[in-house]
Order: sequence, then structure tokens, then C-alpha cells
Amino acid sequence: MKKNLAIAFGAVYMLFFAIPFPMLIYYSVNDEYDIIPLKEKDPWLALILVSVSIILWLILFIGYFRKWILQVFITKKILERAKIKGVLREAKIISAEKISKSGAKLNTYELELLFKNLSDTEISHKTTITDAKPHERRFEIGKKINLTLNRDPKQPPYFIISTTTARINIVSLVLKIIGWLILLAAIIGYYLYSYQTESNGMGWRFMSFGHPLIVCPTILLFYRFLARFIYNKLTGINDNSILIKFKGIKTSAKLIRASQTGVYINEQPMIRFELEYTDHHHHTHKSSLKKIVGLLELDLTKQEQIDIFYLPEDPKQIVFASDLNNMI
Repeated sequence: MKKNLAIAFGAVYMLFFAIPFPMLIYYSVNDEYDIIPLKEKDPWLALILVSVSIILWLILFIGYFRKWILQVFITKKILERAKIKGVLREAKIISAEKISKSGAKLNTYELELLFKNLSDTEISHKTTITDAKPHERRFEIGKKINLTLNRDPKQPPYFIISTTTARINIVSLVLKIIGWLILLAAIIGYYLYSYQTESNGMGWRFMSFGHPLIVCPTILLFYRFLARFIYNKLTGINDNSILIKFKGIKTSAKLIRASQTGVYINEQPMIRFELEYTDHHHHTHKSSLKKIVGLLELDLTKQEQIDIFYLPEDPKQIVFASDLNNMI
């Protein structure tokens, strides 16, 4: 609960600096006494800035459309394909925590499952499951359930419970579409409002680098890339990590050298690990990983052997096994 509140507060805090704050600054400092007369501004530069702002908003809204709406149909298609062409595995429940609120119609559990991946390497993975048949008590520690693994785990769902049926929640989808359309209408309305109140009969010459129509989408896009960058550096996990987890082979790598890169995040150093390991074809490889290491984890730099996962078709792609265990 506290974690969710902290995340919600952080999101609202960052959203304030992405939208209301730039607007407050812009409209408080731009008046008839401290701006260049509109007639002296370059109309071509103004049109370029308008075009840039439209492109930035399009990037954002296409991303939102894909994540909120299109992903629903992509997920359904992946589920249906996995049901037909997926790989069957038996999973053991090694931890189960009820996370649904008291009084909820259905019980929801966070499970940690132990099973073999597509390369027959044993892995553990956390997932959230809603129990529609609580009387069967299927999701208790020690019990086993059947999974179907997606043969191409580049995007979720990476696996499904074998008895799962793919269907779309129409109400949820409609609400997402309405929300997306409301946001789109709000931005279009803001363009019209800005033109009517700021153009003074001179077209888009009022557009500047500091206008909220440019600053707001720029900050929102910056947040997206910043969050991904920090997450990757703190965890050592990248875009291919989930692929390596579900298709990779576990082995022990020799730590040749561990050195600081000079980069710090929250006073925690980024360490470059140079590793040597042998793949399943008995070929020796040398590769390196960069990871932000907490002060309580610095003993990792003194170990002689470190467990890693590598991708069979590209053994140079590696991830620490300990990092994969923390993935959800």
C-alpha cells in the first residue's frame, strides 16, 4: 500500500513539472512588455516549431495508443498463438501472497513459480493471477500448475496458465479508448486556444522554444527515456533480458576484472564486470556488463565465479542470474 502511494505521489509530482509548471512559467513571463513584437518574428521558424511540436505530441499519442489500446489485441493474438504453438511446462509454486483487497469478488495472488525455460534451464518468475475457482485451492505453496511458454518471448505475455482463455475486457477497452480520445481532444483544443489568444492576427509567430506545446511533450518524452535508463542501470536489466531469461542457458562465469566506470547514481557506483565463460558448444567467450552496485553488494566484485545467463544463438548477450531472479 505504502509503495503504491509513493509511486502515485512520484507520478503526480513529475506530472506537475511536465505540464502545469511549464504553463505557469510561460504565461507568467510572456506579456506585451518582455517579448519581441510578433511582426518581427520569423514566420518560417514559427512554422518549423509548430511542426516540431506536432511531431512530439504524435510520438507521445502513438505510444499511448499502442500501450493502452493496440497492446490489448496484440496480447490476445500472442495468447492464442501460445495456446496452439507454445511449449508446455510444469511449474512449482514456491511462494504465494494474496494481494487482493478484503471483500473483493475474486482473490488475486502474486505467485513465484519455478519451472524450466525454453532451453530447459530452471528459472523462477513472479506473476499475478486472479483465482476464479478459490474452492479448488490451486495456488498454494508447493502445488504445481501447468504453463504454456511463448516460443518467441520478446513481449508479454511470456507464458500463460494452460487453462487460460483469451478474451478482451470490452468495458476496460472502451474506457481506455475514451481516455485516449479525451487527451487527444484536450491537446487539439489547446492548439486552438493558443492560436486564438496569442496569434493577434499574425498566425503562428507566437510559437517559441519555451511554449508549453513544445516544452510539455519534450519533458514527457524525457521522463520516458530517463525512467528506462535509470531502471536499466540500477538493475543491470536491458530490453533483451527477458528474452535471455526465457531462452537462455545458465552457466558460471569467471570474473576477470571489476572496475568502476566513474558513474554514480544515488551515490552508488557503476561497475564494469569483465567475464569469461564457456557456452554449450564448449566455446569460450569474453564479455562485459555494466551495473549499478549497491554499497551492500560490493562483495560481488570480489567473487571468483558469478552465475550468468547467455542467449544460445548469441552467447555475447549475457545477464547476471541474480538480476533475472528479481524480474517480474
